[in-house]
Amino acid sequence: MTGPEALPPSAPSDELKACCAAGYSSDVVALLLGDSYHPGGAALTRRLADALGTEPDRRVLDVASGRGTTALLLADAYRCRVDGVDYASSNTALAQGAAQAAGLAERTAFVTGDAEQLPYADCLFEAVVCECALCTFPDKAQAATEFARVLKPGGRVGITDVTAAPDRLPSELTGLAARIACIADARPLAEYAAILAAAGLRTVRTEHHDHAMIRMIDQIEARLNLLRLTAPGRFAGTGVDLDGAPPVLAAARAAVADGTLGYALLIAEKTA
Repeated sequence: MTGPEALPPSAPSDELKACCAAGYSSDVVALLLGDSYHPGGAALTRRLADALGTEPDRRVLDVASGRGTTALLLADAYRCRVDGVDYASSNTALAQGAAQAAGLAERTAFVTGDAEQLPYADCLFEAVVCECALCTFPDKAQAATEFARVLKPGGRVGITDVTAAPDRLPSELTGLAARIACIADARPLAEYAAILAAAGLRTVRTEHHDHAMIRMIDQIEARLNLLRLTAPGRFAGTGVDLDGAPPVLAAARAAVADGTLGYALLIAEKTA
């Protein structure tokens, strides 16, 4: 599989998960997104942690933990015990290495696994966090059920994610590449809340952070332009379409401006 175009949008869910995982574990994505793979970066992660009431030694699960950025921030700044689970084994290895390098290996543990079948016992965590990933899961309701299962009664789930009105998305933002970019299968904020509610998770706080989405679009555009000029060979064989990127970014920026696309924070609580 050399890029998002290798699969049709109707591919089975396991293949979609594998393709998304491959995309987010690639070095090209790291070049375009930097250290934080979601809008708002570390500042929004800290806001999420504060909204969750994160305290030292609480056990937290980071679902779709990627290369460990969120988990390591929580372990370092909030002194939590953080488990991270990601579908890509390469991300798991990178996160483990980053934890060792940061001196946080005793406070973190990373495993390879599926958000829709979490490899953890019931009622194990005080909090679950999931940043810019629920929108990519093929079965969001099952993932929400798993969040609730592994949470202790009274525990909270904290989500930051892309929001979208699917019926209003332009064609540039509906293909598989857009799914991997956290757009094509994003839902309205109210629908995320309804999915969580059906799993027994009551939403207690929401915030809109659409400006963070604009900043990320600007960042990707600037880095694409720079890499196009200085290192065009870096994209060879990656599936990144340099000529097709500008109209997609322009469509995304316009969608944020008209309210079709956005970014939000959501906190939900498991009923005791």
